[in-house]
Amino acid sequence: MVSCILAIVMGLAVLVADQLTKLYIISNFSLGEGCGFIKGLIDIVYIHNRGAAWGMLSGKTWFLVVITAVIMVVCIYLLIKMGKKNKLLFWAICLVLSGGIGNMIDRIFRSGNVIDFLHFEFWPQFPVFNVADCGIVIGAGLLILHFIIEAVNEYKARKQVENAEN
Repeated sequence: MVSCILAIVMGLAVLVADQLTKLYIISNFSLGEGCGFIKGLIDIVYIHNRGAAWGMLSGKTWFLVVITAVIMVVCIYLLIKMGKKNKLLFWAICLVLSGGIGNMIDRIFRSGNVIDFLHFEFWPQFPVFNVADCGIVIGAGLLILHFIIEAVNEYKARKQVENAEN
């Protein structure tokens, strides 16, 4: 129970941090303006992203809102159905949900523009990110890890049954 509460608090913290950092960027930078943050690692560059990752589906705001809403419904379903049984899954879904909500707020209330500002200097081709994106990527990584662990456990269980039968 404590882990679930911590995951929810962490999800809310990601959402609040996302919105506060975006507000800071909007208030202190002009569009396209940037500055060094951590030399060799991260620059701050204020951009608008009208699409998804790498600008895919640019300008398809309502399609992205609908897709995000569907993904959020699936996440909530998974949370209700399986979340309490598996802490890793619960944490992963909380991160994906908080990130999705953060970017959906932008799409709806900022004319379809998602505010991005984290540019990874060491990987110039990587898209400019925001805190919500970080939550989504970490959550998705944890979801993949969850499903890999589940697949390995199922494989081991099958092997045990096969070995017991022989």
